[in-house]
Amino acid sequence: MAAHKVAHATLKGPSVVKEICIGITLGLFAGGLWKMHHWNEQRKIRAFYDMLEKGEISVIVPEV
Repeated sequence: MAAHKVAHATLKGPSVVKEICIGITLGLFAGGLWKMHHWNEQRKIRAFYDMLEKGEISVIVPEV
């Protein structure tokens, strides 16, 4: 009886260049999101202090 030949996929190791490119891409994406979050928080804080300086808001609770 003849043995059946089955084509198996040859597993290769990870591609170093591909892994580096994926890592750099993910790192830049995550860093960009973090920077956008940081800029948004800075804008909120700057707006708060501008309103405080103009007298539009106060941090002191008025007495009733």
